[in-house]
Amino acid sequence: METFDYVIVGGGTAACVLANRLTADGQYTVLMLEAGGEPKSMWIKIPAGFTKLLNDPVYNWRFSTEPEEGTKGRQIAIPRGKGLGGSTLINGMVFVRGQPEDYDQWALQGATGWSAADVEPYFRKFETYLPGDAGRGKTGPMHVSPIAERYPLMSAFLKAAEQEGHRQIEDYNGSDQSGFGYYQASQKNGQRWTVVDGYINPARHRKNLTIRTGASVQKLKLAANRCTGVVYRSAEGSFEVSAKREVVMAAGAVQTPQILELSGVGEPVLLQQYGIEVKHACPMVGENYIDHYATRMNWRVKNTQTLNELAQGWRLSAAVLQYFTQRKGILTLGTGLGHGFVKSRPDIPTPDVQYFFMHASYANAAIRKLDAFPGLTIGVAGLRPKSLGSIHIQSADSTKQPRIRPNFLAEQEDRDVLVSGMKIARRIVGQAAMSHYIDHEMSPGDVTQTDEQWLDFARENGQTIYHPTGTCRMGTDERSVVDPSLKFKGIDGLRVVDASVMPAMVSGNTQAAVVMVAEKGADLILMDAKKGE
Repeated sequence: METFDYVIVGGGTAACVLANRLTADGQYTVLMLEAGGEPKSMWIKIPAGFTKLLNDPVYNWRFSTEPEEGTKGRQIAIPRGKGLGGSTLINGMVFVRGQPEDYDQWALQGATGWSAADVEPYFRKFETYLPGDAGRGKTGPMHVSPIAERYPLMSAFLKAAEQEGHRQIEDYNGSDQSGFGYYQASQKNGQRWTVVDGYINPARHRKNLTIRTGASVQKLKLAANRCTGVVYRSAEGSFEVSAKREVVMAAGAVQTPQILELSGVGEPVLLQQYGIEVKHACPMVGENYIDHYATRMNWRVKNTQTLNELAQGWRLSAAVLQYFTQRKGILTLGTGLGHGFVKSRPDIPTPDVQYFFMHASYANAAIRKLDAFPGLTIGVAGLRPKSLGSIHIQSADSTKQPRIRPNFLAEQEDRDVLVSGMKIARRIVGQAAMSHYIDHEMSPGDVTQTDEQWLDFARENGQTIYHPTGTCRMGTDERSVVDPSLKFKGIDGLRVVDASVMPAMVSGNTQAAVVMVAEKGADLILMDAKKGE
């Protein structure tokens, strides 16, 4: 049986960070196990290529929710990256740190050592963001760039936001997120920049790092309240490996609780229902599931060209040529061109609504099929949802996806924030600066006026924006699964380092926060290793 100092379960965002940092000094041997393959598609490096990958089973686990009454009985897609690099291979590349207040709230909820002051150095550590002030990292492994493309429709939108009373802001990743402007993206020179680029490629040559793709972890090996290794399956068969120091779960907020439950760690009644021997009772595994839920409002526009036309026929051919010769143009765009962070009501201290502006509209948003006529879309999301769901196994078969019950819009506050956010978006588009371009509102349309109608539209049409978190919550109370050092409570030799440990949602897209968690998690692991020597 092979033995390593550390075994990392997963090969996504957090896992790649850990693999690099834990092997950096050459002292510890590390095995990383990823169920997917190496990132080989040509579409990965092309930012607009996410439309080709988002439904590709080679690069996406293609999870979906259980039908729920609160969202009109629909199954909602929960894309998760598959392959070395995880969701950084297929996401929209939008880079948001979140608000400092988010992390201060984590600390107040029991995640001691995770306040804004504690985590800010880790954001700076991993960033290379060349514009801006001294508060941003300049030499880190992850490149972040402001979106460079400019369009008349976006300029009009920013002016309209000012007319509605909002400011324009250059860097929403500073101390104050409030305002409107262009997004920042995980890109370098017009190309997607993944954690494979930033963390794995510089570390591949290290003799103390072993990476195995096509290796699906079936369960953890547990003995006398200690995790000693894992069992995984590949094309060659089933294998066991041992961890001298720790097994680190980094399979993400969907699959980390799934693997734990398949290993006999979770709610005893649930485990017994599927014939799984209970190794460690932990009812909160898979609970506290949080995700961002968003609506997409659409307008038909006039007097300008939008992505709908620019991505068709000869114009698309010209755009392809421009991209491959200059690394510019529409192929550098991801899911968001412009941002807005606003308060749903004036009496709250920080923004609780996020906007995603795109000079495009979709005949079928699920497969990113563009309309044949000019249009624009504004995505509207409540930033800090209070509705909590769950992710649990529904079979002892590891190939069967877990049951995902997000419980979207269960809390009145979430409903109120989303309705207010949509109303504000309509008011902005209704300002004089947009009048030259707006033909009419397509979705939800002018017929939608009352709060009940707005909410019905949200229930009928909303989607997740792919930010699952919280299913192995960090804290010090009885509802937490891991402690603030990310050690699994009650099981020695086991940690969780991924989005599942977040005790509450961050105010924005989650990739940056996951990298931060992994950077800090690696430091915590190495600090403990040094103490034991």
